[in-house]
Amino acid sequence: MVLRLLVDECTGPGVARWLAKQGHDVISIYDACPGISDDAVLARAVRERRILITNDKDFGEMVYREKRAHHGIVLLRPGGLPTRLKTALLSRVLKHHAEQLEDRFVVVTERQIRFAPR
Repeated sequence: MVLRLLVDECTGPGVARWLAKQGHDVISIYDACPGISDDAVLARAVRERRILITNDKDFGEMVYREKRAHHGIVLLRPGGLPTRLKTALLSRVLKHHAEQLEDRFVVVTERQIRFAPR
């Protein structure tokens, strides 16, 4: 299954490259438009119907407190993980839950994958 993904700048270009090598349609904020605001990142993800991969928990605030629309968000926690751990977490998520990511807010840690209530 090929997913349309937008990788946030803070998540890093290494993660975006890894996802592209897995065959996904990936845009990296780090490479395409570094420095844009979280609002612009979320707007692009919605406009292009891409699942946002991030480690910025501000997107949780935007979705749950501000009731902002999204096409799916995967939040990697904790945020300061090295690329190899981020890709390991994403590998597990994609292997078991790729079909469930659209329009969902998913929090991924080393111990669990949690689908937040809609």
